[in-house]
Amino acid sequence: MSDSQLGLSEVIKASWIWGTLILGILFIVIFNIMGITAQRSGVAVTSVATKMSVVIPVIFGILVYNETASAFKIIGILLALVAVYLSSVKSKEGFKWRNILFPILLFLGSGIIDTSLKYLETNYVPANQIEIFSTSIFGFAGLFGTFYILLKGNLKIHWKSVLGGIALGIPNYYSIVFILNALSTKGLESSTVFTVNNVSVVMFSTLLGLLVFKERLLLKNWVGIGLAILSIILVIYT
Repeated sequence: MSDSQLGLSEVIKASWIWGTLILGILFIVIFNIMGITAQRSGVAVTSVATKMSVVIPVIFGILVYNETASAFKIIGILLALVAVYLSSVKSKEGFKWRNILFPILLFLGSGIIDTSLKYLETNYVPANQIEIFSTSIFGFAGLFGTFYILLKGNLKIHWKSVLGGIALGIPNYYSIVFILNALSTKGLESSTVFTVNNVSVVMFSTLLGLLVFKERLLLKNWVGIGLAILSIILVIYT
């Protein structure tokens, strides 16, 4: 049996198994924090807190793995953070500081997840085990999420919820696989991968809202999109 087709016993004995367990739990915890943040502070703040957490794995990559930190790259990363904020905020209302706790938790949690993915990929996960590694993360997340719902005593199965979960789960699974494959690609630094990934998601989701849902973009949203493109160019080509 090849490494990419591990049996259950081999998966349980894999050096990365405890990492997937912890990440699975973190996925559910952060998912719930994300929901609370969206309810209290809005979708824009949730998006900003999630995507600006890129600064955590970027700093980790530079300090721990001695990744390049040229002036242009640092400028590109800083522009990416500004771009995420400007592209995500869709209203003229200011942020309510009394709701700061959950965005901070979301920021830290999202950053820890990305940093952990990089650490595990570098030290424990062979390139041909990325898919089973990713599957294990989502498997543990599903088990822990089900256990959490059972503890709350409100387990109700609705087909809309099932279909919605599948619709969200599939792209999220493949996004993890894509990121891990990118991280394992020789010549690609994690600071580049995470920065380009996060700012691209925000940029394209903003444009999708404009084209599909006819959202009205403010001037700062357009400025954010422009800065996003510039930041990607600076980070990739320096």
